[in-house]
Amino acid sequence: MASGAQLSVTDKRRSTRHPVSYSVVAEAFRQGDLELHIANISSHGFMIDKGAEVARGDRLIVRLPVVGRIEAYCIWVADERAGFQFERIIRVDDFTKLIKELQPNPALRQRG
Repeated sequence: MASGAQLSVTDKRRSTRHPVSYSVVAEAFRQGDLELHIANISSHGFMIDKGAEVARGDRLIVRLPVVGRIEAYCIWVADERAGFQFERIIRVDDFTKLIKELQPNPALRQRG
């Protein structure tokens, strides 16, 4: 019998995560508006910290610079953190612009 997480989509958690500190109000389908703090982001999703009341499977919509409104699904929760997967992958050129907006300190940006 198989063990481990049985994800319905390809596991993208190996994507490069970029540290950010970005506060956003999300439209949650179950809870209404939620204040979230995004601690890191990739082209596939993001992690929040500082304890929003979300559960695995929750859907929400966030508005990000460059990208605009994008839906995300909670795929894990641990303590006061939670990981979300975007409903679509952000294009590389848009993601590069997004990181420049969310990481105004060039020392935090990935070299490449």
